[in-house]
Amino acid sequence: MPTLSHREMRKLVRKLGAVTRPGEQRQALETLVQLCLSPDSVAAIADAGAIPDLVQLLRPGSASEMQERAAAVLWGLAAIYADNKVTIAAAGAIPPLVQLLGSASPADVQQYAARALWHLTQNDDNKVTIAAAGAIPPLVLLLGPGSPAAVQEWAAAALSGLAANADNTVTIAAAGATPPLVQLLGHGNPAVVQEWASGTLCGLAMNAENQVSIAAAGAIPPLVQLLGPASDDRIKKLASHTLEALADNNAGNRAAIAAAAASADLLQEMEGLGINDV
Repeated sequence: MPTLSHREMRKLVRKLGAVTRPGEQRQALETLVQLCLSPDSVAAIADAGAIPDLVQLLRPGSASEMQERAAAVLWGLAAIYADNKVTIAAAGAIPPLVQLLGSASPADVQQYAARALWHLTQNDDNKVTIAAAGAIPPLVLLLGPGSPAAVQEWAAAALSGLAANADNTVTIAAAGATPPLVQLLGHGNPAVVQEWASGTLCGLAMNAENQVSIAAAGAIPPLVQLLGPASDDRIKKLASHTLEALADNNAGNRAAIAAAAASADLLQEMEGLGINDV
């Protein structure tokens, strides 16, 4: 899609307003979703003042299709520029995005709300604000077997971002995230879901109590299995990092990792990934 002039972009953004007919709003949102694929357009969308209207479209009263598309545009805006992460949060996007994670929302709305929140977690202040807005419990619920794989993927991604904050690692574990994350490591799940589950567990394992509870939930055998030949290099690296985090200053976990690797005949793979000293 060609880049719009500043005047054309402002005209498009004005169609997001409350006085616009729903059909025009919907078409404007679809156009903005496509424009978000271009970094130049992302900057122009924000400069044209789209963010407050997009946040308004997230709120109750908007059709679920409009909420989904507004969350998708905010996801695109937050993906590239650090300043947009701040502006989106300052515009009040976080509470309605958290609300859209709830069971009343269709799966596509939940997915794009989680996607937007994941990008917003790349800002340290937003990590705190998102947790304070109550995002962790619904994100944990979205990890469960009742959610489509895409929803599980982005819920795990958002939790991974939040887990980079020490206080959040405690809250996420207390919300019951560890068992479903361990379930998502299994071979029946898409690789991208396994990756985010492993990444979130790696963040949680920076807490000593979580190291124990993650191991007790049975995470070590499936993490070791992810080092095997069926996994690509990316998931092997993530699983390796998670095992290293679990083994750090924890002799019991180090022994359990070594035993699981020996049982799975994967000691050589552990050596190649730099965790042969467990």
